[in-house]
Amino acid sequence: MPRYIIEREIPNAATLSAADLKSISQRSCAALQQLGPSIQWVQSFVTEDKITCVYIAPAPAMIREHGRLGGFPADRVLEVAAVIDPTTAEWNELAAMAAG
Repeated sequence: MPRYIIEREIPNAATLSAADLKSISQRSCAALQQLGPSIQWVQSFVTEDKITCVYIAPAPAMIREHGRLGGFPADRVLEVAAVIDPTTAEWNELAAMAAG
């Protein structure tokens, strides 16, 4: 299933209190329950003016519906084409065969 990065523009996101973040998380979880098991919230990163989230979902439309139900923006929904990390530098034939 595709993985997505969602950018949510939220002014002063870094100043949100623990209670604010809990409330946002609760609304997100409630929306996820309404949408069913085909969408999964992996994690989110709170920065200065943005919350950037990682989700697994069948299509971008479901991500946008999640945002609508939860009452928060989904300004950009980007499908992840590949994931790399330090082990990518050690890519070899065996890894290539396993990947694909």
